[in-house]
Amino acid sequence: VFLGSGLSPEPRSRAVEQVLLRCSEGSLHWMYPARALRVLLEPNLASARRTTVCIKPARDFQGASIYVERAGQLHLVVSEAQGARPRHVSCFSAHSPRRVALFLQASPQRDISRRTASFQYELLSNHSAAGPDFTTMALVKAMCRPCDNMELLMAICSSDFVVKGSIRNVSHDSENHMSQVDVSVQKVYRQKNQIFQQEEGSGEWRGPIQTLLQCQVKKGGGDFLFTGNEHFGEAWLGCAPRFKDFTLVYQAARERGANPCEFELN
Repeated sequence: VFLGSGLSPEPRSRAVEQVLLRCSEGSLHWMYPARALRVLLEPNLASARRTTVCIKPARDFQGASIYVERAGQLHLVVSEAQGARPRHVSCFSAHSPRRVALFLQASPQRDISRRTASFQYELLSNHSAAGPDFTTMALVKAMCRPCDNMELLMAICSSDFVVKGSIRNVSHDSENHMSQVDVSVQKVYRQKNQIFQQEEGSGEWRGPIQTLLQCQVKKGGGDFLFTGNEHFGEAWLGCAPRFKDFTLVYQAARERGANPCEFELN
């Protein structure tokens, strides 16, 4: 997390402040944006051949636009107007997996009012799970198609969350090209953060899972095994077989010694 301010003891200074961030995911909060801020992302992704960078502006994003540096040229990623859109996520491919340079240009303003240019970022290597990149058709197809048996067995080992549950409701957001699956949870096998929580009063475990609108998810009966990864504090759907089908696949793999990890069925 980087916290900074554009206020300077030398108001006429034209120097561009530079920030170095070494985490593969994090957030930046630039208060009172003035002049410009250069942000270098240098995570430890040495094994990746290419990297996708995703940026999600805060709801109150104001006062700047975000550009990516490529060969000395600046390309607009998020304008100040785009930043105000709720749940807007911008993704782009980085030319170098070891170093990505972002440039925040402050918007002209007459007064020193409290504006904050805040955003979250994630760097995804080419072999990591699909992220919320709404512009890549190949990714849409990958997220929407059913998982084969090996992908399913790997999903229970490597996903950020693995839960057994049923679908309570599915809601669609056409403006942001997303659907949300409201899940009633019977068992939480694993979760990275507390997205699935126990409700006070009823004691029922519930949680929302995001997916793409193009996947045309519909409400269905029965129990499912929901797996997936977290992006920007939200659970994104990966493999989601019916639980009885998963049980057959896992037991068959275990009998052959082909299960990549142990999974507690009971």
